[in-house]
Amino acid sequence: MQRQSVTSSNIASIGHDESAQTLEIEFRDGDIYQYYDVSKEIYEEFINASSHGKYFHAHIRDEYRHSKIS
Repeated sequence: MQRQSVTSSNIASIGHDESAQTLEIEFRDGDIYQYYDVSKEIYEEFINASSHGKYFHAHIRDEYRHSKIS
């Protein structure tokens, strides 16, 4: 999955597979997680948020099933 680099103290890059509705986040510590059943709208709000970390904690972290892939 292609990820886009973002300016964040905790998040390095964010990607989304629209057909699978999977959000992929690479954190600055090198961990990569996939979050499932994430709509394109949520991804777009996330990628355009003024604070990616705040958006992640408020709208994604505890809201979606996820798994660590790396």
